Amino acid sequence: MNNLRIFKYCLINPGGGNSSAGFPGEKILKIGGLQKTSLLDYPEKISAIIFTQGCNFRCGYCHNPELVGLNRQDELIPESFIWEFLNKRRGILDGVVITGGEPCLQPDLADFIRKVKSMNFLVKLDTNGAFPDVVENLISENLVDYIAMDIKAPLEKYSCITNSYVDTTKIQKSINIILNSNIAYEFRTTVLKSLLSSEDIENIGKIIHSANRYYLQKFVETKILNPEIIPFPGKDQNYTEDELLNLLDMLRLNINIVDIR
Repeated sequence: MNNLRIFKYCLINPGGGNSSAGFPGEKILKIGGLQKTSLLDYPEKISAIIFTQGCNFRCGYCHNPELVGLNRQDELIPESFIWEFLNKRRGILDGVVITGGEPCLQPDLADFIRKVKSMNFLVKLDTNGAFPDVVENLISENLVDYIAMDIKAPLEKYSCITNSYVDTTKIQKSINIILNSNIAYEFRTTVLKSLLSSEDIENIGKIIHSANRYYLQKFVETKILNPEIIPFPGKDQNYTEDELLNLLDMLRLNINIVDIR
């Protein structure tokens, strides 16, 4: 992405691996990257994408490893740069996508979104659902117009897939909050055949039963957090087209719109 400006981030998890990342006591949005224009990330809208710094998960297939929280410390994008950029894009962009990393780790997230909304931009939030109280507060304050939640696995496999301790009651709570909200939303899962079986995907469909939209995202073999998760590098890691179509048919029994990305 030529428009993606990534500043590799500050150290947030000296232990790496399985512990959670966070910014206790700090009140500033950690911004690790900016994509100035996207026609894809916010459905039917022209958007900019802001990449927040740090994630509490360590998914091996993560394609933004610079944003996870490795032991390195480089420059972040100052908020002032973002405000200057967005001010110049009024009337050009419809909205702003806030993704990560995991945006809900950021203690300044709500204040940051309030300022974005004050500039008359729509806001789409990408989240892993590990912070349901944050999601609920953002929805109740009408600070988000669209939410995309990543469903990493059936609940019993969450810690295995994310390489992290996960309180799955919080994942389920976020799902329920989103399902019962009045805002536009989608759920999505990155599908790597060696990690998620067809039964796993069927079980995911059950925990988001009655959802409006669910997307299976094909794994793309590119720069990822842990290349060792790929059993046969260079070979297709995805389900075949026929297998994916069968999965879609199965999921459509419980979900309104299901598709492949």
